[in-house]
Amino acid sequence: MNRNKLSLLAILGLVGLLGIFTNNPGMYGFFGFFGFAAFSAVKNDEMMEKNAARAGLNAFVVCIVGLVAALVSVSIVQSMLIATAFIAGIFAIGILTFTISFVLYEKKGDVQ
Repeated sequence: MNRNKLSLLAILGLVGLLGIFTNNPGMYGFFGFFGFAAFSAVKNDEMMEKNAARAGLNAFVVCIVGLVAALVSVSIVQSMLIATAFIAGIFAIGILTFTISFVLYEKKGDVQ
């Protein structure tokens, strides 16, 4: 049985500890990556890899569309505050898109 590489995303949860040391509460969101540790108990098979690839494609498309919207709005408004908000938003929405898509694909149980 191959090791489930999706569970390695849980390591990113350690970035949330920076919020404690830097007094930046925005970093606490990284603790959500610890949820990916649950995939260490899941058997890695071809269907799961295909579902992860499909969910990754969804997240990639959402991030590209968000990046285009960010570039257009930042060039119009010319504010670094808006640029940083878009960076955080695109990251969060991309991760949520991957997670929700992956869970839905796994519940559906079939691959096209």
